Amino acid sequence: MKPAVLLALFLASPIAAGELRQSGISDGSLKADTAMLASDAFEGRRPGTPGGDKAVTYITQRMRAIGLQPGNHGAWTQDVPLVTITTAPTPLTFSYCSDGHQECRAASHTSLAYGTDVVLWTKRQVATQALAASPVVFVGYGIVAPEKGWNDYAGVDVHGKTVVFLVNDPDWQTKAAGKEAGPFEGRAMTYYGRYTYKFEEAARQGAAAAIVIHDTEPAGYGWNVITTSWTGPQIDLDGPDKGSGRVGVEGWMTRAAIERLLAAVGQDLGRLTTSAQQPGFRAVPLPMSASATLSNTVAHSASKNVIGIVPGAKYPDETVFFTAHWDHLGRCPADRTGDDICNGAVDNASGVAGVLALAQAFAAGPKPARTVAFMSVTGEESGLLGSRWYAEHPVYRLALTAGGVNMDGLNVGGRTHDITISGGGKSDLDATAIAVAKAQGRTVSPEPSPEKGGYFRSDHFSFAKLGVPMLRAGSGTDRIDGGRAAGEAAQADYTAHRYHQPSDNYDPNWNWGGAVEDLDLYYAVGRDLADGHQWPQWYAGAELKAVRDTTADQRPGGR
Repeated sequence: MKPAVLLALFLASPIAAGELRQSGISDGSLKADTAMLASDAFEGRRPGTPGGDKAVTYITQRMRAIGLQPGNHGAWTQDVPLVTITTAPTPLTFSYCSDGHQECRAASHTSLAYGTDVVLWTKRQVATQALAASPVVFVGYGIVAPEKGWNDYAGVDVHGKTVVFLVNDPDWQTKAAGKEAGPFEGRAMTYYGRYTYKFEEAARQGAAAAIVIHDTEPAGYGWNVITTSWTGPQIDLDGPDKGSGRVGVEGWMTRAAIERLLAAVGQDLGRLTTSAQQPGFRAVPLPMSASATLSNTVAHSASKNVIGIVPGAKYPDETVFFTAHWDHLGRCPADRTGDDICNGAVDNASGVAGVLALAQAFAAGPKPARTVAFMSVTGEESGLLGSRWYAEHPVYRLALTAGGVNMDGLNVGGRTHDITISGGGKSDLDATAIAVAKAQGRTVSPEPSPEKGGYFRSDHFSFAKLGVPMLRAGSGTDRIDGGRAAGEAAQADYTAHRYHQPSDNYDPNWNWGGAVEDLDLYYAVGRDLADGHQWPQWYAGAELKAVRDTTADQRPGGR
């Protein structure tokens, strides 16, 4: 069914008529839970630390007090096996011919400073990961998309080589967004633009090292976020292959650093980028090699997802999910005040508080027809690890999971006239959210920064990647107090000065009106799913539709 038809149906429903099921949520518990989880006592809630363990205990106690039932076959938690790899890297050194002769008579060497120019790590569980005189290849955007006729690796063998690639999609600078705007949906990022995909593709191609060229606008954040997120111990799932399927050396490099290197061998990043944005681009071997040695300390641990449920009264085997990650970065590089705890108040103590508030609303209300699960996951900041583990080891069958809502940071700046939908136009859940927003008297604004790929950056994507329709939506930037200018300024300030920084602290002066209104929206969307028997569908052309379609015969009516 076309989106316009679905929207018309929803606009004729009780939701659109203003008969919203009220959640009864107020800001009291939101403040208390956020302040507690973001306090220094939890030391930034890093998985595998005492602070992370305290977070799991606190969330479990809150779910029990709310009146939920344990969500994992009688247990409150699901174990998530993790490995922490702490790397002591040598400088990343590039060797190249500086005298113009094909046979290099005078080799030059440039070493990039760790943290300033480059950040490196490995997800392989080895004591030493060496990169020895590995030939370097510029592979454009590092994309292989057969359905789009695009292959940045065509005609080049990168086995044992170091690939460097641009962040985002080739058409990210297009002003328009959507399927008509360009082969990769213009301004709106596709999964091909996400750096996690690029690392996955580099591994499939056999590369020895894979390095993303950082650029603030298409990345969606500054280099400071790279240094707080990717330096120090790195966490991954402790899988059977012990990380051997990953590229041996992964990393980020500043734009300034690659520009210096390219200039030394007569290349220009601007020209290479222009070429990489054109169909038919071919990878460019560079006359240089890369070397580095990563000495690693490997430690195994187990973290936990916390799951509580309100059992379904009519269709208990069918599930609706509300999710938010409890983890953050723990101890991180100190700021100018000496604060070295990344407390993650907005990101994502506030989201966990939202899940708990919704749990309270469902537990206190009428029994839903379907089981409603409330899950706070681990390891989001390390690559959506807890949600990925759940999706690959589900407690409730994914084929019978109708859909859900994920919260990654609530609006603590006041009510807005609008909402935005991350990755909008993907599934029927968008139409439900639009109908609820209209019933609230709010409009729907385009995603302000679709090039940041928000839909691929939080835990809903672990579900969506395996076919489950998931919604990520929330307050827009058009604030009731101050309008769009105030909202955009606040968002830019948070991204530049607090996101993944020690300054993401709880503030008792926050305005929770927008958060409560968003939670009312999530509640209405969740109630619509939980009390009904519909199966939201991905729209035709959505990159996630094919996966869901493979399980249609397991759902009533073959939907």
